[in-house]
Formats: sequence, structure tokens, C-alpha cells
Amino acid sequence: MATSKEWRKMLNGELYWAWDADLQANRERCKEACKKFNEAGPVSRRRRVELWRDIIGDTRPLPPVNSDPQADEDLFKDTDPLVDGPISVDHGLNFKVGKGTFINFDLTVLDTCLVTIGERVLFGPHVRIYGATHPMDPAVRRGLEGPEAGKEIHIEDDVWVGGSVIILAGDVPPFHFVAGNPARVIRKIESSMDPLQAKEVSETAT
Repeated sequence: MATSKEWRKMLNGELYWAWDADLQANRERCKEACKKFNEAGPVSRRRRVELWRDIIGDTRPLPPVNSDPQADEDLFKDTDPLVDGPISVDHGLNFKVGKGTFINFDLTVLDTCLVTIGERVLFGPHVRIYGATHPMDPAVRRGLEGPEAGKEIHIEDDVWVGGSVIILAGDVPPFHFVAGNPARVIRKIESSMDPLQAKEVSETAT
């Protein structure tokens, strides 16, 4: 687990030194975990979850094995997302994904700061999530010699993210369809699941 001063500065969105030994060690850990996930091939849902949790540093114990393969697979419906490889994540420890979410193939995540994805979110293929930033002033940036920074990204519940979208720092509100490069909110999704819309319908009916 990364704990250095530069790690804390990075998480806080401050300028930090990216070549800090603690940060580099965690990047290598995450890179190796992604490699194992991507090269696993056709494995059970249990094994896929185990490999996924290694990427994000989730140390929760897996539930006891059920002898029925389908029942064993169902154990993870309410605990973990469904992730299709290949996947590339920078740190992993700053990447939080809700249950019931589907991540399609070829996702890249730069989780310099916290990146959260809510529950029941659907991702198209080739999505890019970039939480990393650099100083605009080249005198401060100084190529590989200068500091970096980042901003948090939050994608709320029940969002649909279209294929090949690039998401930069900021929030994607719940019940919205997002597409484009860089991503933008296309429209709000009308749904009875949305408590605000349900309230409006109720008030209209009365």
C-alpha cells in the first residue's frame, strides 16, 4: 500500500513527483496484476473476481466455494462488477467500481486521484478515463522533470457510457447518457428508477 508524502499529495490533487519510489512500486504492482487479468483466458467468474480484486487492492475474502458452478458465479452478482479484459489501470488502489456494473473490453484508467464508478453502469468498449493532469505553464511542467497533478472523476449510478468515450476530470450525474471525445452528457435518461423523476410524476398526479 502506497503511503509516501508524494502519494498523499497526488490523492489530494496537489502537484506531486510522479517518480517517487512508492508510486512507482505501486504502478508496477498494478501493471503486473493487469497483465495476469488480461492473460487469464476463459476462467471462472470466481477467478476473474479474484484477479480483478488484485488490480484494485481489494483484500476482502472470497465467499466459500459453491459446488454448483452457476450458483458459485451468482455469489458475485451483488458484490463485484463484471469486467471484460483487456484492462489497463495506473494505480488500481484509487479505482472504485460498484456492483452490477459492466466494463467492456479495452478500458484504460489513469487513477491519479480517486476514480469512482457507481452501480449498474454500462461501459462500451475502448473507454478512457484520465484523472491525470499536468501544469499548463511549460516552465513549471518541464517535461519529465517537473511535477504532475490530478483531479477526481465520479460516475454515478445507472449511467451509460458509450464506446470510445474519453472521460476527463469531473462528475457524470446519475441517469444520463454520455458519449463523445472528450465525453459530454448527451441527455438525461427518463426512468422510473430516478427518484427525482418519480417525485415529479407523483406531484403531477396529485
